[in-house]
Amino acid sequence: MADSLISSFDAVLSDLDGVVYAGPHAIPGAVESLKRLETVGVGLGYVTNNASRTPAQVAAHLRELGAPAEDHQVVSSSQAAGELLASMLPAGAHVLITGSAALAHEIELVGLKPVHSADEDPVAVVQGFNPEIGWKDLAEASYVVASGAMWFATNTDMSIPQARGMAPGNGTLVAAVAAATGKTPLVAGKPEAPLFHAAAKRLNADRPLVVGDRLDTDILGGNRAGFATAAVLTGVDTTHTILAARTDERPDYLLADLEGLYVPYPEVLSEDGAFRCGAASAVAVDGTVTVTGDEADIDAWRAACAAWWAAVPESDVAKAPKLEWQSH
Repeated sequence: MADSLISSFDAVLSDLDGVVYAGPHAIPGAVESLKRLETVGVGLGYVTNNASRTPAQVAAHLRELGAPAEDHQVVSSSQAAGELLASMLPAGAHVLITGSAALAHEIELVGLKPVHSADEDPVAVVQGFNPEIGWKDLAEASYVVASGAMWFATNTDMSIPQARGMAPGNGTLVAAVAAATGKTPLVAGKPEAPLFHAAAKRLNADRPLVVGDRLDTDILGGNRAGFATAAVLTGVDTTHTILAARTDERPDYLLADLEGLYVPYPEVLSEDGAFRCGAASAVAVDGTVTVTGDEADIDAWRAACAAWWAAVPESDVAKAPKLEWQSH
């Protein structure tokens, strides 16, 4: 595997939904690709923003799907929040928990004391997703935050996929407290760096590759952490949205799926304004990217991304070029 993409890295930090599984089922080829990492001496960690399940519960679910997963390989936003709080608060400090029992457990594990009322003199609030949260819980958090206590959020995902559709995520509950107090929390989960740093530290990884399907959480977070990033096309984002990505959300690598880790990654060559990848090439002129190649060939999209991103190196907003396709 000396020339494969994965040979340049010592660990994979993988997202879950859209990378390992979609709904209740594993994505084709994903489990086999994850198992193969051990045979090439590459570590594996799973990074999840889900703060309502314990890492042990997440690992058990992964094992049910056939994926390799010891409990310690799952790093959640609750754990990242615990590490972040422990780095900023004295041992034994009272922390108001606005979230699940799993979150309270992680706070306890780092030597802090979970409390559930403003009357217990909390010096900080940590907020994580819990479907049981009600108005009284958000009010309690607001009282403490407004009084000047430090405020942490496990993650700020605005939506959470449920069997019946999209439902409000932790970000909407955090936004309620923000609206009531005018304050902004420190965030531990994606797309912030602490979750990725916590996962790399646990694996003793110096050169991890962050793999995800979402630009706004996985890729942005991996980039912010200073790690290499790979976007896979098995989940939310597509070749079109990746091409249009704003600068901070552009991945280093574009893969069809996890099996792409085990083949050589083609070099993108630039010559006289044209970008060539494999048999495909692309040129960006006046907002139009002309691609010579097959739209079904991922190399054509790699060339298109290289050409467009070189033409628009700094963009704070997603910006799509006009695309024109030519056959060879």
